[in-house]
Amino acid sequence: MTLDLTAFRVLSFDCYGTLIDWEQGIGAVLADWAREQGLDHSGEALLETYAGHEAAVMREHPAWLYPDVLAEAFVRTGSSAGAEVGRDWARRLGGSVGDWPAFPDSAEALARLRRHYDLVIVSNVHRDGFAGSDAHLRGGFTRIVTAEDVGAYKPADPHFEALDAVLDELGCGRDRLLHVAQSLFHDHVPARRRGLASVWINRRHGRPGWGATPEPTDEWRYDAEFPSMAAFADEVDRRHGD
Repeated sequence: MTLDLTAFRVLSFDCYGTLIDWEQGIGAVLADWAREQGLDHSGEALLETYAGHEAAVMREHPAWLYPDVLAEAFVRTGSSAGAEVGRDWARRLGGSVGDWPAFPDSAEALARLRRHYDLVIVSNVHRDGFAGSDAHLRGGFTRIVTAEDVGAYKPADPHFEALDAVLDELGCGRDRLLHVAQSLFHDHVPARRRGLASVWINRRHGRPGWGATPEPTDEWRYDAEFPSMAAFADEVDRRHGD
């Protein structure tokens, strides 16, 4: 790997899919609903259907809070599957964000990375939802940028425009920022568009399909790939001589 990990001062992170296992969180609710409906759908198929609907709702309603996006995407997923998603089910998914589990390596990796960088969250979530997630992560983040803050959802640019403002506050140039994310669609497409260095945390390595993340249709790139946050933190430690 040619990327010099010692050259950066700030790491910006996507949260859901990268640090928090949103596929497990969303998939558990979808699976319970599917069983109640007597549907013969695999978890992967439901996740991929859900992913397309969530992205569409985000485009159509950028000012909605994330629980409302989740609920509407669930209703549309039910329609695609030929079954109804009642209000209680929609609310259950919408209110579940804070209960989604962290990946087992996330908190420990973040603790190691904090020794070398300022850590910033750039996430498609609402403030209350992220507060629940951060209880699992114990991330000690320098700044938190949410969809609620910017009134939009990635892969649109407002999160990254807000990130520019954060860098100004920290007195850090873009060349010393490294964006770390799982989603090619939500994160590596806009990172490329804005000329940011990025690392792909390929949480789905060895698994087919796209899961809860839509397949990217625009151009994307990344500068390094790791299968987990632990592997990324290991390489950072190695580069810093820890």
